[in-house]
Amino acid sequence: MKSICGLVVLFFVMLPHAAAYDPLDPTGNITIKWDVVSWTADGYVASVTMSNFQMYRSIVSPGWTLGWQWAKKEVIWSMVGAQTTEQGDCSKFKGNVPHCCLRKPVVVDLLPGVPYNQQFSNCCKAGVVSAWGQDPSSSVSAFQVSVGVAGTSNKTVKLPMNFTLLGPGLGYTCGPAKVVPSTVYLTADHRRKTQALMTWNVTCTYSQFLAAKNPKCCVSFSSFYNQSITPCPKCACGCQNKNNCVVSDSKQAHKKGINTPRKDNVPLLQCTHHMCPIRVHWHVKLNYKDYWRVKIAVTNFNYRMNYTQWTLVAQHPNLNAITQVFSFDYKPLVPYEAISEFLRNHSSL
Repeated sequence: MKSICGLVVLFFVMLPHAAAYDPLDPTGNITIKWDVVSWTADGYVASVTMSNFQMYRSIVSPGWTLGWQWAKKEVIWSMVGAQTTEQGDCSKFKGNVPHCCLRKPVVVDLLPGVPYNQQFSNCCKAGVVSAWGQDPSSSVSAFQVSVGVAGTSNKTVKLPMNFTLLGPGLGYTCGPAKVVPSTVYLTADHRRKTQALMTWNVTCTYSQFLAAKNPKCCVSFSSFYNQSITPCPKCACGCQNKNNCVVSDSKQAHKKGINTPRKDNVPLLQCTHHMCPIRVHWHVKLNYKDYWRVKIAVTNFNYRMNYTQWTLVAQHPNLNAITQVFSFDYKPLVPYEAISEFLRNHSSL
């Protein structure tokens, strides 16, 4: 029992100390690709594609928020498939008014069901993006942006800088934009190739340490041969939210709007001794010489977060010899496939 508990607890303690690097997904990242598809009289039109190449970390509701700083005095004339959160001061423009005149625009995805003329491929999912390891077909989000007061050729375009990504909340660090070989497209009949006029990439990596100084979950233990339960430690996830927690079955717990997520990802927790948004309970049901069986129960104590496609990652030296799994989809994580596994469920939590 000690070996099982020790390794699982080690996993949940290790994650918060990663600095823009996840040891269980060392190559995982979110790549933001800008493809210039046409030049305009005073700038360009670009297709912006956000690809989540992480194995198990998806972007959940209320979705992603992307920001950057223009290198010069660029403006956004129009957008399709996304919008900026503010327009800024566009008073100097006569006639046509830009969509956004801010030096540091902040962009969000559109909601599902927007009019067809506002849609773009892989847009309009309220910023929700699956992890590539979960569902590659839903791991992309995209929009189109028309940029003005900008360069009109490969030599005069200045790349945006200081990119930020909330997914949602803190945790992502984005590197500088880098020019890469232009993206090549295949026509619908697969008989002709075209390519972007210019392409640059921005790579963003995740760090649990940057996301929060305290863990987001704790682990409790029990077994069939012992009636006692080893609970999560007191204040396992910090007690900074203890004065703002919600007592179970109180009037506040049923207050209208209490389940609305926030862009900063600040939780609203049920009052518990551990004060963690998530508790994972590891119960040893059987323990024979040739095999053992464990039941895992995951409980959500965060009123503001509904985990519709949650993923649990665990490490154990015996996970390379799994013979049967109930109620979960599972697969090993590379490069630690001998000792790591992630379990996935499509139900709400």
